[in-house]
Amino acid sequence: MDAKLRSRELLEGLTGAYPRALYRAMGFSDDDLAKPLIAIVNSWNELNPGHFHLQSLARRVKEGVWAAGGMPVEFNTIAICDGIAQGRGMYYVLPSREVVAASIELMVEANRCDGLVMLCSCDKIVPGMLMAAARLDLPTIFLTGGPMRPWVRDGESLVLCDIKEGMGRLQAGAMDEKDFRLLEANACPGPGSCSMMGTASTMSCIVEALGLSLPGCATMPSLDARRFRLARQTGQRIVELTRINKKATTFLTPEAFENAIRLFLAVGGSTNALLHLPALAAELGRRLSLDTFDALSRQTPLLAKFKPASPFTIQDFDEAGGVGAVLKRLEPLLHLEVETVSGETLGERLKKATVQRPEVIRPLDDPLAPEGGIAILKGNLAPRGAVVKQSGVVPQMLYHRGPARVFESEEGVRDCLLAGQVQKGDVLVIRNEGPRGGPGMRELSIPAAMLVGMGLGDWVAMVTDGRYSGATRGPCIGHVSPEAAAGGPIAVVRDGDEIEIDIPRRRLELLVPKEELTARLESWSPRTPPIRKGFLGFYAAHVTSADKGAVLDSSGSSHS
Repeated sequence: MDAKLRSRELLEGLTGAYPRALYRAMGFSDDDLAKPLIAIVNSWNELNPGHFHLQSLARRVKEGVWAAGGMPVEFNTIAICDGIAQGRGMYYVLPSREVVAASIELMVEANRCDGLVMLCSCDKIVPGMLMAAARLDLPTIFLTGGPMRPWVRDGESLVLCDIKEGMGRLQAGAMDEKDFRLLEANACPGPGSCSMMGTASTMSCIVEALGLSLPGCATMPSLDARRFRLARQTGQRIVELTRINKKATTFLTPEAFENAIRLFLAVGGSTNALLHLPALAAELGRRLSLDTFDALSRQTPLLAKFKPASPFTIQDFDEAGGVGAVLKRLEPLLHLEVETVSGETLGERLKKATVQRPEVIRPLDDPLAPEGGIAILKGNLAPRGAVVKQSGVVPQMLYHRGPARVFESEEGVRDCLLAGQVQKGDVLVIRNEGPRGGPGMRELSIPAAMLVGMGLGDWVAMVTDGRYSGATRGPCIGHVSPEAAAGGPIAVVRDGDEIEIDIPRRRLELLVPKEELTARLESWSPRTPPIRKGFLGFYAAHVTSADKGAVLDSSGSSHS
Protein backbone atom coordinates (compact mmCIF):
# COMPACT_ATOMS: atom_id res chain seq x y z
CA MET A 1 0.00 0.00 0.00
CA ASP A 2 1.24 3.46 -0.84
CA ALA A 3 2.28 5.64 2.08
CA LYS A 4 0.41 8.85 2.86
CA LEU A 5 2.18 11.64 0.97
CA ARG A 6 3.30 14.74 2.88
CA SER A 7 2.63 16.91 -0.14
CA ARG A 8 -1.12 16.29 0.31
CA GLU A 9 -0.94 18.63 3.33
CA LEU A 10 -0.39 21.50 0.91
CA LEU A 11 -2.10 20.38 -2.24
CA GLU A 12 -5.44 18.89 -1.17
CA GLY A 13 -8.70 20.56 -0.20
CA LEU A 14 -9.91 24.14 -0.46
CA THR A 15 -6.75 25.72 0.94
CA GLY A 16 -4.70 23.67 -1.51
CA ALA A 17 -6.01 25.87 -4.29
CA TYR A 18 -3.39 28.49 -3.49
CA PRO A 19 -0.28 26.29 -4.02
CA ARG A 20 -2.02 24.38 -6.84
CA ALA A 21 -2.49 27.63 -8.72
CA LEU A 22 1.18 28.47 -8.30
CA TYR A 23 2.30 25.07 -9.55
CA ARG A 24 0.00 25.45 -12.56
CA ALA A 25 1.88 28.65 -13.39
CA MET A 26 4.91 26.39 -14.05
CA GLY A 27 2.97 24.05 -16.34
CA PHE A 28 2.03 21.27 -13.93
CA SER A 29 -1.40 19.62 -14.38
CA ASP A 30 -3.99 18.19 -12.01
CA ASP A 31 -2.65 14.70 -12.80
CA ASP A 32 0.88 15.82 -11.93
CA LEU A 33 -0.22 17.33 -8.64
CA ALA A 34 -1.70 14.00 -7.56
CA LYS A 35 1.68 12.27 -7.84
CA PRO A 36 4.48 11.99 -5.26
CA LEU A 37 6.39 15.29 -5.11
CA ILE A 38 10.05 14.37 -5.65
CA ALA A 39 12.70 17.01 -5.01
CA ILE A 40 15.77 16.82 -7.25
CA VAL A 41 18.33 18.52 -5.01
CA ASN A 42 21.05 19.62 -7.41
CA SER A 43 24.39 21.26 -6.58
CA TRP A 44 25.06 22.24 -10.22
CA ASN A 45 26.98 25.44 -10.84
CA GLU A 46 29.60 26.91 -13.17
CA LEU A 47 32.18 27.54 -10.43
CA ASN A 48 33.00 23.90 -9.78
CA PRO A 49 34.06 21.27 -12.36
CA GLY A 50 32.74 18.49 -10.17
CA HIS A 51 29.24 19.93 -10.62
CA PHE A 52 29.43 21.38 -14.11
CA HIS A 53 27.73 18.33 -15.71
CA LEU A 54 25.00 17.78 -13.13
CA GLN A 55 22.31 19.56 -15.15
CA SER A 56 22.43 16.83 -17.77
CA LEU A 57 22.26 14.12 -15.12
CA ALA A 58 19.30 15.88 -13.49
CA ARG A 59 17.37 15.69 -16.76
CA ARG A 60 17.78 11.92 -16.80
CA VAL A 61 16.78 11.66 -13.15
CA LYS A 62 13.58 13.59 -13.90
CA GLU A 63 12.84 11.32 -16.86
CA GLY A 64 13.00 8.38 -14.45
CA VAL A 65 10.75 10.10 -11.92
CA TRP A 66 8.14 10.91 -14.56
CA ALA A 67 8.28 7.35 -15.94
CA ALA A 68 7.69 5.86 -12.49
CA GLY A 69 4.71 8.11 -11.76
CA GLY A 70 6.26 10.90 -9.73
CA MET A 71 6.36 14.68 -10.13
CA PRO A 72 9.98 15.93 -10.15
CA VAL A 73 10.80 19.44 -8.96
CA GLU A 74 14.41 20.60 -9.08
CA PHE A 75 16.18 23.14 -6.91
CA ASN A 76 19.80 24.03 -6.30
CA THR A 77 22.12 24.44 -3.37
CA ILE A 78 25.61 25.91 -3.13
CA ALA A 79 28.76 23.95 -4.00
CA ILE A 80 32.29 25.24 -3.38
CA CYS A 81 35.36 23.63 -4.96
CA ASP A 82 38.17 23.19 -2.40
CA GLY A 83 40.73 23.28 -5.19
CA ILE A 84 39.59 26.69 -6.37
CA ALA A 85 38.95 28.19 -2.93
CA GLN A 86 42.59 28.22 -1.83
CA GLY A 87 44.03 30.68 0.66
CA ARG A 88 41.46 33.25 1.77
CA GLY A 89 38.62 31.41 0.08
CA MET A 90 39.27 28.27 2.12
CA TYR A 91 37.88 29.87 5.30
CA TYR A 92 34.42 29.43 3.80
CA VAL A 93 34.60 25.83 2.60
CA LEU A 94 33.95 23.66 5.67
CA PRO A 95 31.31 26.09 7.00
CA SER A 96 29.51 25.71 3.66
CA ARG A 97 28.65 22.14 4.65
CA GLU A 98 26.28 23.48 7.29
CA VAL A 99 24.69 25.87 4.78
CA VAL A 100 24.15 23.05 2.28
CA ALA A 101 22.36 20.99 4.92
CA ALA A 102 20.27 23.91 6.19
CA SER A 103 19.27 25.14 2.73
CA ILE A 104 17.98 21.68 1.80
CA GLU A 105 16.11 21.38 5.09
CA LEU A 106 14.39 24.73 4.55
CA MET A 107 13.37 24.08 0.94
CA VAL A 108 12.12 20.54 1.53
CA GLU A 109 10.20 21.29 4.70
CA ALA A 110 8.61 24.45 3.34
CA ASN A 111 7.43 22.64 0.22
CA ARG A 112 6.52 19.35 1.98
CA CYS A 113 8.36 17.21 -0.57
CA ASP A 114 7.72 13.48 -0.38
CA GLY A 115 11.05 12.09 -1.56
CA LEU A 116 14.54 13.34 -2.39
CA VAL A 117 17.21 12.68 -4.99
CA MET A 118 20.53 14.13 -3.83
CA LEU A 119 22.57 15.00 -6.92
CA CYS A 120 26.02 16.01 -5.75
CA SER A 121 29.79 15.82 -6.01
CA CYS A 122 32.78 17.08 -4.07
CA ASP A 123 34.09 17.55 -0.62
CA LYS A 124 31.54 19.39 1.53
CA ILE A 125 28.46 18.96 -0.64
CA VAL A 126 28.09 15.18 -0.35
CA PRO A 127 28.38 15.31 3.48
CA GLY A 128 26.10 18.35 3.65
CA MET A 129 23.47 16.41 1.73
CA LEU A 130 24.00 13.36 3.95
CA MET A 131 23.37 15.55 7.00
CA ALA A 132 20.21 16.92 5.39
CA ALA A 133 19.04 13.41 4.55
CA ALA A 134 19.44 12.34 8.18
CA ARG A 135 17.81 15.52 9.48
CA LEU A 136 14.76 15.27 7.21
CA ASP A 137 14.42 11.47 7.34
CA LEU A 138 12.45 11.14 4.13
CA PRO A 139 12.78 8.56 1.34
CA THR A 140 16.15 9.57 -0.16
CA ILE A 141 18.55 8.30 -2.78
CA PHE A 142 21.90 9.72 -3.87
CA LEU A 143 23.37 10.12 -7.34
CA THR A 144 26.96 11.27 -6.99
CA GLY A 145 28.47 12.94 -10.05
CA GLY A 146 31.46 10.69 -10.64
CA PRO A 147 35.15 11.39 -11.29
CA MET A 148 36.65 13.13 -14.31
CA ARG A 149 38.93 10.98 -16.41
CA PRO A 150 42.68 11.31 -15.80
CA TRP A 151 45.14 12.69 -18.34
CA VAL A 152 47.38 9.92 -19.63
CA ARG A 153 50.86 10.97 -20.75
CA ASP A 154 53.54 8.45 -21.73
CA GLY A 155 51.59 5.72 -19.97
CA GLU A 156 51.24 7.67 -16.71
CA SER A 157 47.87 8.80 -15.40
CA LEU A 158 47.99 12.36 -14.07
CA VAL A 159 45.34 14.16 -12.01
CA LEU A 160 44.89 17.35 -9.98
CA CYS A 161 47.13 16.36 -7.06
CA ASP A 162 50.02 16.00 -9.50
CA ILE A 163 49.76 19.75 -10.12
CA LYS A 164 50.11 20.50 -6.40
CA GLU A 165 53.17 18.30 -6.08
CA GLY A 166 54.42 19.75 -9.36
CA MET A 167 54.50 23.17 -7.68
CA GLY A 168 57.03 21.81 -5.23
CA ARG A 169 59.10 20.15 -7.97
CA LEU A 170 59.10 23.36 -9.99
CA GLN A 171 60.18 25.33 -6.92
CA ALA A 172 62.95 22.81 -6.20
CA GLY A 173 64.19 22.85 -9.81
CA ALA A 174 63.15 19.24 -10.42
CA MET A 175 60.65 20.23 -13.13
CA ASP A 176 60.91 22.84 -15.87
CA GLU A 177 58.35 25.56 -16.59
CA LYS A 178 57.25 24.03 -19.89
CA ASP A 179 56.40 20.64 -18.39
CA PHE A 180 54.63 22.30 -15.46
CA ARG A 181 52.44 24.39 -17.78
CA LEU A 182 51.63 21.29 -19.83
CA LEU A 183 50.58 19.49 -16.67
CA GLU A 184 48.47 22.43 -15.55
CA ALA A 185 46.71 22.58 -18.92
CA ASN A 186 45.82 18.88 -19.10
CA ALA A 187 45.53 17.32 -15.64
CA CYS A 188 41.79 18.13 -15.43
CA PRO A 189 40.51 17.12 -18.88
CA GLY A 190 36.78 17.58 -18.26
CA PRO A 191 33.88 17.79 -15.79
CA GLY A 192 33.69 15.56 -12.76
CA SER A 193 35.32 15.26 -9.35
CA CYS A 194 39.07 14.74 -9.17
CA SER A 195 40.18 11.21 -10.11
CA MET A 196 42.12 10.64 -6.89
CA MET A 197 41.20 9.33 -3.44
CA GLY A 198 40.42 12.79 -2.13
CA THR A 199 37.38 13.74 -0.12
CA ALA A 200 35.04 13.78 -3.12
CA SER A 201 35.76 10.17 -4.07
CA THR A 202 35.95 9.10 -0.43
CA MET A 203 32.50 10.47 0.40
CA SER A 204 30.96 9.07 -2.79
CA CYS A 205 32.34 5.65 -1.85
CA ILE A 206 30.97 6.03 1.68
CA VAL A 207 27.51 6.89 0.28
CA GLU A 208 27.52 3.70 -1.78
CA ALA A 209 28.82 1.64 1.15
CA LEU A 210 26.02 3.04 3.32
CA GLY A 211 23.56 1.69 0.77
CA LEU A 212 22.24 5.14 -0.23
CA SER A 213 23.13 4.98 -3.93
CA LEU A 214 22.71 2.31 -6.58
CA PRO A 215 25.57 -0.15 -7.16
CA GLY A 216 28.56 1.25 -9.06
CA CYS A 217 27.55 4.87 -8.58
CA ALA A 218 30.67 6.04 -6.72
CA THR A 219 33.37 5.30 -9.26
CA MET A 220 31.97 5.21 -12.79
CA PRO A 221 33.34 8.23 -14.74
CA SER A 222 31.31 11.42 -14.77
CA LEU A 223 30.39 11.42 -18.47
CA ASP A 224 30.17 7.65 -18.95
CA ALA A 225 26.94 6.48 -20.59
CA ARG A 226 26.46 4.10 -17.67
CA ARG A 227 26.07 7.08 -15.34
CA PHE A 228 23.30 8.55 -17.48
CA ARG A 229 21.47 5.23 -17.43
CA LEU A 230 22.01 5.06 -13.68
CA ALA A 231 20.53 8.55 -13.35
CA ARG A 232 17.30 7.42 -14.94
CA GLN A 233 17.20 4.30 -12.76
CA THR A 234 17.77 6.50 -9.70
CA GLY A 235 14.77 8.62 -10.64
CA GLN A 236 12.61 5.55 -11.01
CA ARG A 237 13.79 4.05 -7.76
CA ILE A 238 13.05 7.11 -5.61
CA VAL A 239 9.40 6.94 -6.58
CA GLU A 240 9.25 3.36 -5.36
CA LEU A 241 11.01 4.25 -2.11
CA THR A 242 8.54 7.09 -1.60
CA ARG A 243 5.50 4.93 -2.24
CA ILE A 244 6.61 2.46 0.44
CA ASN A 245 7.93 5.26 2.71
CA LYS A 246 11.41 3.74 3.04
CA LYS A 247 13.14 6.57 4.92
CA ALA A 248 16.81 7.53 5.04
CA THR A 249 17.28 6.24 8.58
CA THR A 250 16.36 2.77 7.34
CA PHE A 251 19.81 2.69 5.82
CA LEU A 252 21.78 4.88 8.26
CA THR A 253 22.09 2.23 10.94
CA PRO A 254 25.11 1.72 13.23
CA GLU A 255 25.89 -1.45 11.29
CA ALA A 256 25.87 0.42 7.97
CA PHE A 257 28.19 3.05 9.48
CA GLU A 258 30.64 0.33 10.49
CA ASN A 259 30.56 -1.15 6.99
CA ALA A 260 31.18 2.27 5.45
CA ILE A 261 34.06 3.01 7.84
CA ARG A 262 35.71 -0.31 7.00
CA LEU A 263 35.40 0.46 3.29
CA PHE A 264 36.89 3.91 3.89
CA LEU A 265 39.81 2.43 5.83
CA ALA A 266 40.45 -0.32 3.27
CA VAL A 267 40.92 2.18 0.42
CA GLY A 268 43.00 4.79 2.29
CA GLY A 269 40.27 7.41 2.17
CA SER A 270 40.41 11.10 3.04
CA THR A 271 41.02 12.30 6.58
CA ASN A 272 38.09 14.68 6.06
CA ALA A 273 35.75 11.72 6.54
CA LEU A 274 36.64 11.99 10.22
CA LEU A 275 34.83 15.33 10.22
CA HIS A 276 31.90 14.29 8.06
CA LEU A 277 30.90 10.91 9.48
CA PRO A 278 30.82 12.20 13.09
CA ALA A 279 28.72 15.14 11.83
CA LEU A 280 26.32 12.71 10.15
CA ALA A 281 26.15 10.60 13.30
CA ALA A 282 25.35 13.73 15.33
CA GLU A 283 22.33 14.38 13.09
CA LEU A 284 21.12 10.93 14.10
CA GLY A 285 21.65 11.59 17.81
CA ARG A 286 24.67 9.29 17.94
CA ARG A 287 28.29 9.90 18.96
CA LEU A 288 30.98 8.61 16.62
CA SER A 289 34.35 9.05 18.32
CA LEU A 290 37.82 9.11 16.83
CA ASP A 291 38.55 6.03 18.95
CA THR A 292 36.02 4.07 16.90
CA PHE A 293 37.87 4.89 13.69
CA ASP A 294 41.18 3.86 15.24
CA ALA A 295 39.81 0.59 16.62
CA LEU A 296 38.34 -0.35 13.24
CA SER A 297 41.54 0.68 11.47
CA ARG A 298 43.52 -1.77 13.60
CA GLN A 299 41.11 -4.53 12.47
CA THR A 300 40.69 -3.61 8.78
CA PRO A 301 43.55 -4.26 6.34
CA LEU A 302 44.50 -1.75 3.65
CA LEU A 303 43.44 -3.35 0.36
CA ALA A 304 43.91 -0.50 -2.11
CA LYS A 305 45.66 2.84 -2.53
CA PHE A 306 44.99 5.50 -5.11
CA LYS A 307 46.46 8.80 -6.25
CA PRO A 308 48.50 10.35 -4.73
CA ALA A 309 49.46 7.36 -2.55
CA SER A 310 49.84 5.07 -5.61
CA PRO A 311 49.79 5.38 -9.42
CA PHE A 312 46.17 4.16 -9.60
CA THR A 313 43.31 6.58 -10.25
CA ILE A 314 39.59 6.29 -9.54
CA GLN A 315 39.18 5.10 -13.13
CA ASP A 316 41.42 2.16 -12.24
CA PHE A 317 39.24 1.63 -9.16
CA ASP A 318 36.14 1.52 -11.35
CA GLU A 319 37.74 -0.92 -13.77
CA ALA A 320 38.68 -3.11 -10.81
CA GLY A 321 35.05 -3.35 -9.73
CA GLY A 322 34.60 -0.23 -7.61
CA VAL A 323 33.10 -0.12 -4.15
CA GLY A 324 31.33 -3.45 -4.62
CA ALA A 325 34.64 -5.21 -5.28
CA VAL A 326 36.25 -3.86 -2.10
CA LEU A 327 33.18 -4.78 -0.06
CA LYS A 328 33.36 -8.25 -1.60
CA ARG A 329 36.93 -8.57 -0.33
CA LEU A 330 35.83 -7.31 3.10
CA GLU A 331 32.75 -9.55 3.21
CA PRO A 332 33.82 -11.60 6.28
CA LEU A 333 34.11 -8.36 8.30
CA LEU A 334 30.80 -6.78 7.23
CA HIS A 335 27.20 -6.67 8.40
CA LEU A 336 25.58 -8.22 5.33
CA GLU A 337 21.98 -7.92 6.53
CA VAL A 338 21.79 -4.13 6.19
CA GLU A 339 19.32 -2.77 3.64
CA THR A 340 20.19 -0.69 0.59
CA VAL A 341 18.15 1.67 -1.60
CA SER A 342 18.10 -0.86 -4.44
CA GLY A 343 15.84 -3.08 -2.34
CA GLU A 344 18.55 -5.67 -1.74
CA THR A 345 20.50 -6.37 1.41
CA LEU A 346 24.23 -5.72 1.19
CA GLY A 347 24.81 -9.46 1.11
CA GLU A 348 22.51 -9.81 -1.90
CA ARG A 349 24.32 -6.97 -3.66
CA LEU A 350 27.69 -8.58 -3.10
CA LYS A 351 26.64 -11.85 -4.75
CA LYS A 352 26.97 -9.90 -8.04
CA ALA A 353 30.22 -8.12 -7.15
CA THR A 354 33.56 -9.28 -8.58
CA VAL A 355 37.16 -8.09 -8.49
CA GLN A 356 38.30 -7.45 -12.06
CA ARG A 357 41.84 -6.20 -11.34
CA PRO A 358 43.42 -7.92 -8.34
CA GLU A 359 46.53 -5.75 -8.60
CA VAL A 360 44.31 -2.75 -7.74
CA ILE A 361 42.23 -4.37 -4.97
CA ARG A 362 44.22 -6.86 -2.94
CA PRO A 363 42.79 -9.94 -1.17
CA LEU A 364 41.94 -9.78 2.51
CA ASP A 365 44.70 -12.30 3.31
CA ASP A 366 47.33 -10.49 1.22
CA PRO A 367 46.77 -6.78 1.92
CA LEU A 368 48.99 -3.80 1.24
CA ALA A 369 49.18 -3.26 5.01
CA PRO A 370 47.66 -5.03 8.00
CA GLU A 371 45.94 -1.84 9.22
CA GLY A 372 43.62 0.61 7.52
CA GLY A 373 44.53 3.99 6.09
CA ILE A 374 43.90 6.15 9.18
CA ALA A 375 45.53 6.38 12.59
CA ILE A 376 44.42 8.47 15.57
CA LEU A 377 47.28 9.94 17.58
CA LYS A 378 46.98 11.15 21.17
CA GLY A 379 49.33 12.64 23.72
CA ASN A 380 49.98 15.88 25.52
CA LEU A 381 49.97 17.78 22.21
CA ALA A 382 46.57 16.36 21.19
CA PRO A 383 44.69 15.22 24.31
CA ARG A 384 41.47 14.60 22.34
CA GLY A 385 43.19 13.26 19.27
CA ALA A 386 44.77 14.08 15.93
CA VAL A 387 44.41 12.40 12.56
CA VAL A 388 47.00 11.09 10.11
CA LYS A 389 46.60 9.21 6.83
CA GLN A 390 49.13 6.51 7.68
CA SER A 391 48.69 4.82 4.31
CA GLY A 392 50.32 7.87 2.73
CA VAL A 393 53.36 7.99 5.06
CA VAL A 394 56.67 6.42 4.03
CA PRO A 395 57.97 3.83 6.54
CA GLN A 396 60.90 5.96 7.70
CA MET A 397 58.52 8.73 8.85
CA LEU A 398 56.18 6.52 10.87
CA TYR A 399 58.38 7.59 13.76
CA HIS A 400 59.88 11.06 13.80
CA ARG A 401 61.34 13.38 16.39
CA GLY A 402 62.42 16.90 15.60
CA PRO A 403 62.36 20.58 16.53
CA ALA A 404 59.18 22.61 16.15
CA ARG A 405 58.95 25.45 13.64
CA VAL A 406 55.82 27.36 14.63
CA PHE A 407 53.56 29.28 12.23
CA GLU A 408 50.37 31.16 13.04
CA SER A 409 48.69 30.49 9.67
CA GLU A 410 48.90 28.61 6.40
CA GLU A 411 50.45 31.65 4.74
CA GLY A 412 53.36 31.56 7.18
CA VAL A 413 54.37 28.00 6.37
CA ARG A 414 53.78 28.50 2.65
CA ASP A 415 56.12 31.50 2.58
CA CYS A 416 58.75 29.54 4.51
CA LEU A 417 58.60 26.71 1.96
CA LEU A 418 58.81 29.08 -0.98
CA ALA A 419 61.83 30.75 0.60
CA GLY A 420 63.59 27.39 1.01
CA GLN A 421 63.92 27.84 4.76
CA VAL A 422 62.68 24.42 5.89
CA GLN A 423 65.35 22.08 7.23
CA LYS A 424 65.39 18.29 7.21
CA GLY A 425 64.09 17.01 10.53
CA ASP A 426 61.78 19.97 11.22
CA VAL A 427 58.26 19.57 12.57
CA LEU A 428 56.21 22.38 11.04
CA VAL A 429 53.47 23.39 13.50
CA ILE A 430 50.65 25.44 11.98
CA ARG A 431 48.07 26.65 14.48
CA ASN A 432 45.03 28.94 14.62
CA GLU A 433 43.61 27.10 11.61
CA GLY A 434 41.01 25.06 13.51
CA PRO A 435 37.22 25.25 13.14
CA ARG A 436 36.98 28.14 15.63
CA GLY A 437 40.40 29.73 15.20
CA GLY A 438 40.58 30.00 11.42
CA PRO A 439 37.70 30.25 11.45
CA GLY A 440 36.60 27.45 9.16
CA MET A 441 39.43 24.91 9.50
CA ARG A 442 41.24 25.58 6.26
CA GLU A 443 42.96 22.70 4.49
CA LEU A 444 46.72 23.03 4.09
CA SER A 445 46.54 21.32 0.75
CA ILE A 446 49.17 23.26 -1.18
CA PRO A 447 51.86 23.47 1.55
CA ALA A 448 51.54 19.74 2.21
CA ALA A 449 51.84 18.85 -1.48
CA MET A 450 54.70 21.31 -1.98
CA LEU A 451 56.55 19.64 0.89
CA VAL A 452 56.35 16.30 -0.94
CA GLY A 453 57.13 17.84 -4.33
CA MET A 454 60.24 19.52 -2.91
CA GLY A 455 61.55 16.15 -1.74
CA LEU A 456 61.01 16.89 1.96
CA GLY A 457 58.15 14.46 2.61
CA ASP A 458 60.64 11.82 3.79
CA TRP A 459 62.30 14.20 6.25
CA VAL A 460 59.83 16.85 7.51
CA ALA A 461 56.51 16.48 9.35
CA MET A 462 53.56 18.87 9.61
CA VAL A 463 51.22 19.19 12.59
CA THR A 464 48.15 21.43 12.58
CA ASP A 465 44.77 22.09 14.15
CA GLY A 466 43.58 22.68 10.59
CA ARG A 467 42.97 19.95 8.06
CA TYR A 468 44.48 18.61 4.85
CA SER A 469 43.19 17.76 1.41
CA GLY A 470 41.76 14.30 1.16
CA ALA A 471 44.54 13.56 -1.30
CA THR A 472 47.38 14.64 0.98
CA ARG A 473 50.24 12.23 1.50
CA GLY A 474 53.31 12.39 3.70
CA PRO A 475 53.66 12.81 7.49
CA CYS A 476 50.89 15.41 7.76
CA ILE A 477 49.00 15.33 11.04
CA GLY A 478 45.81 17.35 11.29
CA HIS A 479 42.65 17.91 13.34
CA VAL A 480 44.71 18.45 16.53
CA SER A 481 42.15 18.74 19.33
CA PRO A 482 41.64 20.88 21.31
CA GLU A 483 42.63 23.51 18.78
CA ALA A 484 44.77 26.54 19.61
CA ALA A 485 41.81 28.94 19.74
CA ALA A 486 40.23 26.78 22.44
CA GLY A 487 43.39 26.73 24.55
CA GLY A 488 44.70 23.39 23.37
CA PRO A 489 48.39 22.63 23.99
CA ILE A 490 49.23 23.39 20.36
CA ALA A 491 48.64 27.06 21.30
CA VAL A 492 51.78 27.13 23.47
CA VAL A 493 54.29 25.22 21.34
CA ARG A 494 57.47 27.28 20.86
CA ASP A 495 60.15 27.22 18.18
CA GLY A 496 62.75 24.62 19.04
CA ASP A 497 60.51 22.47 21.26
CA GLU A 498 61.08 18.80 20.49
CA ILE A 499 58.02 16.95 19.15
CA GLU A 500 57.76 13.17 18.98
CA ILE A 501 55.49 11.51 16.42
CA ASP A 502 55.01 7.76 16.81
CA ILE A 503 52.29 6.50 14.46
CA PRO A 504 52.55 2.77 15.30
CA ARG A 505 52.15 3.62 19.01
CA ARG A 506 49.56 6.33 18.21
CA ARG A 507 51.46 9.02 20.11
CA LEU A 508 51.91 12.76 19.53
CA GLU A 509 54.00 14.32 22.30
CA LEU A 510 55.41 17.75 23.03
CA LEU A 511 58.67 16.93 24.84
CA VAL A 512 58.64 19.61 27.51
CA PRO A 513 58.25 19.00 31.26
CA LYS A 514 54.68 18.74 32.50
CA GLU A 515 55.19 21.68 34.85
CA GLU A 516 56.45 23.84 31.99
CA LEU A 517 53.48 22.94 29.77
CA THR A 518 51.04 23.69 32.62
CA ALA A 519 52.66 27.08 33.24
CA ARG A 520 52.50 28.00 29.57
CA LEU A 521 48.82 27.09 29.37
CA GLU A 522 47.99 29.06 32.53
CA SER A 523 49.59 32.19 31.10
CA TRP A 524 48.04 31.77 27.65
CA SER A 525 45.27 34.11 26.51
CA PRO A 526 43.21 33.78 23.33
CA ARG A 527 43.81 36.06 20.41
CA THR A 528 41.06 38.35 19.14
CA PRO A 529 38.81 36.40 16.77
CA PRO A 530 39.92 37.27 13.23
CA ILE A 531 36.35 37.41 11.88
CA ARG A 532 33.40 38.45 14.01
CA LYS A 533 30.66 39.26 11.51
CA GLY A 534 28.68 37.44 8.86
CA PHE A 535 28.25 33.69 8.71
CA LEU A 536 31.89 33.02 9.62
CA GLY A 537 31.50 35.08 12.78
CA PHE A 538 28.41 33.06 13.71
CA TYR A 539 30.21 29.83 12.80
CA ALA A 540 33.24 30.63 14.96
CA ALA A 541 30.99 31.35 17.94
CA HIS A 542 29.03 28.10 17.64
CA VAL A 543 31.24 25.45 16.02
CA THR A 544 32.36 22.39 17.96
CA SER A 545 35.89 21.00 17.85
CA ALA A 546 37.25 18.81 15.06
CA ASP A 547 37.01 15.63 17.13
CA LYS A 548 33.25 16.22 17.33
CA GLY A 549 32.85 16.78 13.59
CA ALA A 550 33.03 20.60 13.61
CA VAL A 551 29.25 20.86 13.71
CA LEU A 552 27.22 23.83 14.86
CA ASP A 553 26.03 23.71 18.45
CA SER A 554 23.58 26.27 19.81
CA SER A 555 23.82 25.03 23.39
CA GLY A 556 26.66 27.39 24.29
CA SER A 557 29.12 24.57 25.04
CA SER A 558 30.51 24.21 21.54
CA HIS A 559 34.17 24.76 22.36
CA SER A 560 34.49 22.40 25.27
